[in-house]
Amino acid sequence: MTNDNLNITIIGASKGLGKWIACKLIEDNYNVKITSRNKEYGERIAEEIGASYENDNIKAVSDADIIIFSVPIENMIDTIKIVAPHAPAGCLLVDVSSVKIDVTNALLKYTPSDCEILPCHPMFGPRVPHIDGQVVILTPLENRCDTWYDKVIEYLKQKRTNIVISTPEEHDKTMSVVQGLTHFSYISIASTIKKLDISVKKSREFASPIYALMLDMISRIVSQNPYLYYSIQKSNSLTSMARNALIEESIKLAGYVDEDDVDSFVNNMTESAKHLNEFEEALGRSDKAISVLTWEVNYLTESIGKEVGLEHQYSHNIHVGIVEDVDAKTVILNENNKSVKLRLSNVRILSDKELYQWKKDNLKLYSFDVSVVLDDDCDKDIILDLLDRLDEVVSVELIDEYHGQQIRDNQVSLTFHYTTFNKEDRDIVEKYLKGIGGKIR
Repeated sequence: MTNDNLNITIIGASKGLGKWIACKLIEDNYNVKITSRNKEYGERIAEEIGASYENDNIKAVSDADIIIFSVPIENMIDTIKIVAPHAPAGCLLVDVSSVKIDVTNALLKYTPSDCEILPCHPMFGPRVPHIDGQVVILTPLENRCDTWYDKVIEYLKQKRTNIVISTPEEHDKTMSVVQGLTHFSYISIASTIKKLDISVKKSREFASPIYALMLDMISRIVSQNPYLYYSIQKSNSLTSMARNALIEESIKLAGYVDEDDVDSFVNNMTESAKHLNEFEEALGRSDKAISVLTWEVNYLTESIGKEVGLEHQYSHNIHVGIVEDVDAKTVILNENNKSVKLRLSNVRILSDKELYQWKKDNLKLYSFDVSVVLDDDCDKDIILDLLDRLDEVVSVELIDEYHGQQIRDNQVSLTFHYTTFNKEDRDIVEKYLKGIGGKIR
């Protein structure tokens, strides 16, 4: 799918996943138009992300090559009913809802026969930084996406996504567990913790890694839009069956415990484990997840006395300084001769490349010229490349090459102009030049 003069209209892209999709498509140089229920807010977001804006959904799709429906689940079918009939010939219509049977039927009913349809379900939210490795479910319909299908697949492959091909029926049955049952379980646990009046902060002091991970997942779910999660429970009719099955199984298992029926409990758990049938894989994945909980503490502890960069995940402020102290929850940086205490749960450690770029963009740079005498047959490009590879050097260029008085016939004087983050780095550069046989003039 090339982006040459391709017009993409996203219905409902002023926030959430729709806005995220718009931003990514704009990064890929597609012509993106967005709509919103709030004209003033929609216009502001469009200007912010570099999209065009149209307040009228029908006008918005008049020149569209692709129409993406990204509205709340409860509004999806009505929106398709109003907009889809006005799609231009040859246009591709895509929805990104978490329910497929009813939405697909609406697309089939209201989309013109000379347009194509490709129901889609991105299995991620707008907090992810990129689409690489993320799951995207497609439920293509026979003879309704002959022109666009291969183009969409190629685009997703280029983005290194994990593409899953399914049917609307299989999708909704699976989602009743993957989303419906999982969300309901987590929300129920959160509600139970509240009813028992358990201090979550205090419980974390007693926490095993598994409990800490589970609590993070629960908090992630219940801290998001409750109307969305209600819609997910309500919109998929199969989710009701999953909820009821969960309640029935919970009551049955509780009965085994209350009645001291250890054999039935053990048998149930054993048979469930056999059905899951992925012990080794699950152990490996969960071990990796658990190791992440301690990796930052270990890394920062080893970095005490060294410089690191940390990004606050909510304000996106960058903190660069020397690590003074670390404990299980916080890190203390000496930042501009002031001690700054940050919660580990709120920060991300910058990679060496990110830290370097931040320093290059934000710190004062010191400029120097150095002249060094070397053998005349030295490879100037290699020396320039070696200097550029020094961690202390931000930029370097060869500005003069001299043969003349005070320079032997078989030698040459090379003058380099370079920049560093610190004045003291000048000594490091000159020491390096001496180390390769040079003589500083």
